[in-house]
Amino acid sequence: MRVAVLGAGYAGLTLARTLERTLPADADLVVVDESTDHLVQHELHRAVRRPGLADEITVSLTDALDCEVRQATVTDVDADAGVATLETPTGGEETLEYDVGAVCLGARTAFYGLDGVREHATPLKRLADAREIRRDFLELADGDRVVVGGAGLSGVQVAGELAALADEEGMDVEVCLLEQAAEVAPAFPAAFQRAVHDALLDAGVSVRTGTGVSGAEAEAVTFDTGEALDYDQFVWTGGIRGSPALDDERPVVRADLRLGASTFAVGDAARVVDSDGAAVPASASAAIREASVAADNVAALVEHRRNGGGGFEPRLARYRFNVPGWLVSVGDDAVAKVGPTVLTGRPALALKTTVGAGYLGSVGAIREATDLVREELGIGGDAVPAVPDDIVDVSAAE
Repeated sequence: MRVAVLGAGYAGLTLARTLERTLPADADLVVVDESTDHLVQHELHRAVRRPGLADEITVSLTDALDCEVRQATVTDVDADAGVATLETPTGGEETLEYDVGAVCLGARTAFYGLDGVREHATPLKRLADAREIRRDFLELADGDRVVVGGAGLSGVQVAGELAALADEEGMDVEVCLLEQAAEVAPAFPAAFQRAVHDALLDAGVSVRTGTGVSGAEAEAVTFDTGEALDYDQFVWTGGIRGSPALDDERPVVRADLRLGASTFAVGDAARVVDSDGAAVPASASAAIREASVAADNVAALVEHRRNGGGGFEPRLARYRFNVPGWLVSVGDDAVAKVGPTVLTGRPALALKTTVGAGYLGSVGAIREATDLVREELGIGGDAVPAVPDDIVDVSAAE
């Protein structure tokens, strides 16, 4: 009996670590990812300003897992047959057959076919992107402008980091954040939006909402109105699309996360409709919580098939989205919404750092967790802060 977890982001790593504890001893668990490391995506923006933080936000998969880990790119998935096509690091192709599996391939940056945007903008999905954004920024001259397209949480965070980096380097560079919707952080509550907007202005970021990008040239972004805005650096965080293994789509799955007869879909790889019929936002918090439901359902399906697979399939658990807290950093500031309360400044930053460190601790990365706390909050000690059960950072996903 083989169980395959395809992808080792938030959803995949959390699912695999749970399955290691819950699967029967005769089940073989294999995890496939294109990288040998897990990236803590919601802290990636920090590496733009603090390159040394890269070590604290990456976790070796072989350190975090005791099962088989294969480095390969998943290029196709047959969710009913239980077959994944893999491209190896040397460029070869192989097939992975599994009895029960989960697609946890995350999402890619969406450029929406906007003319010139893919060619001229840098996304922020990998450490290499963070290094490129930093390098290009430090080559700017006084009076230059950086345009960040998309004011979801990823865009807010990278704009905040660039503004803080300009202050640290004594650079007179404008950081301009664009958003098509009427407010920044458009998918979030109004009180949170207002606090984020104010934090951006306090950080020195210029904000333009109600501004839809129609395309880009080498030195200018064009808008739906026909207006153009010159730039010297262009960063794009405007949305997400599905994995190429799923034809760039994020298929809709219901609350049991079932994608096919042999496969579940977890995290940003799919559009999840929860048990209340509500669309679940793409976020780290949802991915981690969905992984718990997926682990129960994978285990149930494995047990059913080990027993011959006859009769009715087992009743599957259903996911319900419920995250009462939201967190985002803006340079050296942060904004948190906990229930009806909005926090800013040091308390919000401490909460965000605690959540990040707690997640690292949950995947066995204790050293990285303590180093993150020291780096972010400037404190010592070996203890990993506890994570409030009802607060999970969602800033990884855009």
